[in-house]
Amino acid sequence: MSELRKIKRALISVSDKTGVIDFAKELAEFGVNIISTGGTAKSLREAGLQVTEVSEVTNFPEMMDGRVKTLHPKIHGAFLALRDNENHVQSMNEHGIEPIDLVCVNLYPFEQTIAKSGVELAEAVENIDIGGPAMIRSASKNWRDVAVVTDAKLYESIIAELKANDGSLSLETRQRLAALAYTRTASYDLAISSYLAKQLSAEDLEFLEPFNPLGDLAFIETEIEAESEDLSEYKTIELAKVTDLRYGENPHQKAALYTTEETGGIAQAEQLHGKEMSYNNYVDAEAAWNLVQDFDELAVTIIKHTNPSGVGTGENNLEAYKRALSTDPVSAFGGIVALNRAVDAETAKATNEVFTEVVVAPDFESDALEIFQTKKNLRVLRVAETKNRSNFTYKQISGGMLVQEKDLYCVSESDLKFVTERKPTDDEIKSMLLAWKVCKHVKSNAIVFANENQTLGVGAGQMNRVDSVRIAAMRAERFELPLQNAAMASDAFFPFRDNIDEAAKFGISAIIQPGGSVRDEEVIQACNEHGLAMALTGIRHFNH
Repeated sequence: MSELRKIKRALISVSDKTGVIDFAKELAEFGVNIISTGGTAKSLREAGLQVTEVSEVTNFPEMMDGRVKTLHPKIHGAFLALRDNENHVQSMNEHGIEPIDLVCVNLYPFEQTIAKSGVELAEAVENIDIGGPAMIRSASKNWRDVAVVTDAKLYESIIAELKANDGSLSLETRQRLAALAYTRTASYDLAISSYLAKQLSAEDLEFLEPFNPLGDLAFIETEIEAESEDLSEYKTIELAKVTDLRYGENPHQKAALYTTEETGGIAQAEQLHGKEMSYNNYVDAEAAWNLVQDFDELAVTIIKHTNPSGVGTGENNLEAYKRALSTDPVSAFGGIVALNRAVDAETAKATNEVFTEVVVAPDFESDALEIFQTKKNLRVLRVAETKNRSNFTYKQISGGMLVQEKDLYCVSESDLKFVTERKPTDDEIKSMLLAWKVCKHVKSNAIVFANENQTLGVGAGQMNRVDSVRIAAMRAERFELPLQNAAMASDAFFPFRDNIDEAAKFGISAIIQPGGSVRDEEVIQACNEHGLAMALTGIRHFNH
């Protein structure tokens, strides 16, 4: 390793004290002198460590409730001085500044504070760290001489390198730490900027427009911001790497799993059995889990390439699973099974009869888990409810990012507008609502046939809607699932009546769709001619 630097003196000042005592004890083993502030110093002393207070170094007391303590030349000079620069060394000697070789700082919990419901502006402002980012930036600028540690996850690797190098860190490590440190301060500042922008009125945003370097485009964005508080001028996404994956969608693509500030969900699921998850496993498991979460009643889905090959409901898991499987038993081979109830032994046995990549559920009975463990390649995920959930989805495009609210809209019977001469029966309404829930999770153009208990055919991702109708019907006929008196759901409006004419050939009796086409009357007339009932939702569910 190149240009090793001995760590002789460290400043530790952390808000999140996770692991810091053990880290400091390890540093002390190398003879490192530790400087600290306030609560951190107190915690370290209580753990039996010798600590020098920052106020002893600066000969200046902490003041203003701790707002001013480290902003001092004897601290920042100790970070910024270049050790091989004669003028810098002379200034240090002249003013009694001793170099600091390692800075361990994490910031006030601003992001966690504003995530709390009902947080007041004053509380948020008090959690804006000033000294922390200043120290991080000063020390990082001089990464040639100073190591900067901003995350407890780094403690273990740093101690390992110190042990391997007799208490020294390499130039490469110091540069890597500086890059991570600047990433942290950038995301922190953007979080503050985004939050403060949300507090502004539309008039304030308009007033700021002339000062915006992005010009007219940025002004358009601020107008949007005034209408939607959460689509702020700046968005930040904090990602913490969990593990490298074998590869991405294809073997020639590298990939890794990262977590966000959300807790629970697929990324943080507990893997109870099986070989490591792949990139595609995670993508499909997410699609499967999201689908069953839209059902209040017991539901099971089988997913293949993010599209449901089948969905079933029932009195128990086994009944629901068999219904989901019957929709398309061929596509179920190598699929992902998701349940929204704890898995029992009988359902586990039935699932094991079909080659399955992943089973996802909120819990597993012990007997069921033992049955799954007989399949060495089957991955079993226990998924906790997602908390601190983001309301947005992000899609990267060249040169930027698309951000939108998640499609969390769920239609109920009271939302339906019945527009045909014949009104649907109670069973037809149940069938329509089941088909509609599933259709939301099918790639557009999406068509789903269903009865009140299960899907009967799925047509996904076609370039025109008529082909989706034909494919969904073909699947139902292939597996001898009767479409007589079934319902059909379409994720978007019908542009022409040909979709209705085609669907009527297969014996369906009810249709659910958003409506909103210039040819709605033509489509409604087609339903009347075929004796079909139709309901409009007024909401579209494109899924690209």
